[in-house]
Amino acid sequence: MSHEAYGNALRRLTYVFAAMEYGSLRQAARELRVRESSVSRNVVKLEQLLEMQLFERDVRGVRLTEAGRAWTDVVRTHYEGLQEAFRDTARDNRDAKTLRIGLCAVAGGEFLKRLIDRFRKSCPDVSLAIEDIPREQWQTAVRHRRFDIVFAPELRTVTSCRAETFWQERVFVLMPAGHPLTEKRVVTWADLADVQLLVPVGTSGPLLDFHMLEGIVAGGGRPTVKICQAGQATVIFNVQLGQGFTLAGESFARTVTIAATAWRPLDGHNSLCSIKAFWLETNPKRAVLRLIGLGRKMANMIPSQEYSHSARDR
Repeated sequence: MSHEAYGNALRRLTYVFAAMEYGSLRQAARELRVRESSVSRNVVKLEQLLEMQLFERDVRGVRLTEAGRAWTDVVRTHYEGLQEAFRDTARDNRDAKTLRIGLCAVAGGEFLKRLIDRFRKSCPDVSLAIEDIPREQWQTAVRHRRFDIVFAPELRTVTSCRAETFWQERVFVLMPAGHPLTEKRVVTWADLADVQLLVPVGTSGPLLDFHMLEGIVAGGGRPTVKICQAGQATVIFNVQLGQGFTLAGESFARTVTIAATAWRPLDGHNSLCSIKAFWLETNPKRAVLRLIGLGRKMANMIPSQEYSHSARDR
């Protein structure tokens, strides 16, 4: 294969991975700002070069063949490593002084506030760009270096980046005022039997991992989970209307009073949510390691009694 062919193959990989990520040549073209025919042509040429069909195509979009999935799994690390090398070379000093932080349905706001305040004092020359990020996008955003670090609730095992839990806090239940459970000081999952639990999606939810929620509601007499295509504000409004309950972290519940509702702490097994940080170990920014170091130091300095007593039930 000629050097030109290798260069073209690297460029065509961009189209392949975009088509794989979005499941659509049209959407991939829109994201890459090229014509759909250009994406299709380059994908076909790479398939011809490899003498392998990478995608199955139908009216709903594209999906990897079994051989295509095996090949892209092998190639991805090398491809992303080259992309990162090119980006690092092109990145100027101004970008190196900006730390991009993503927040994904994160709890523990008080802990993060103290962490960021300390970071600003210790690294005054570093600018912070803090944004929400939808749950389904954060892994890609970290991998592609759109964010240097993302804070999110406890998730399933992630192999594409480093992960570390900094803090756990109690889960609180928001319920309509006047509900019989408001008479209790604390509630358990068993108390929520037959209750409808409203779970927002997108940047504001869910607080707990979907798989954890599935485990919680798998047994009889557990709450039913309703996934809401809405943000936290709309879900809270539905709680005020008596349409169900929702969940939040203790730091939010302790500081936000919502009319026509009541907060109650959750007790027992699966009553804690975690703050977890996700980042690329290959990220060259010293500011990332500085933030991680401060987070570890803060977590180690927190007295054990500050953890919810429900941690003992885990």
